[in-house]
Amino acid sequence: MDQVKTFKISGYLKKKGRRISFTKDVKALKDSDALEKIYSEIGSRHKAKRFDIKVVEVQEVESK
Repeated sequence: MDQVKTFKISGYLKKKGRRISFTKDVKALKDSDALEKIYSEIGSRHKAKRFDIKVVEVQEVESK
């Protein structure tokens, strides 16, 4: 059985000639699922397309 992990995802959003930086913690089974969640959340919140969202770093956070 797979265990849910926490990923810290950093990147930026290009919107109207500006760069809006973000860092977000996401719970998912694997990093590709976490990326999908980020694209969905940020795209929905800022009405941005996937090609406007640039992910710089995906890092697994260790559970305590």
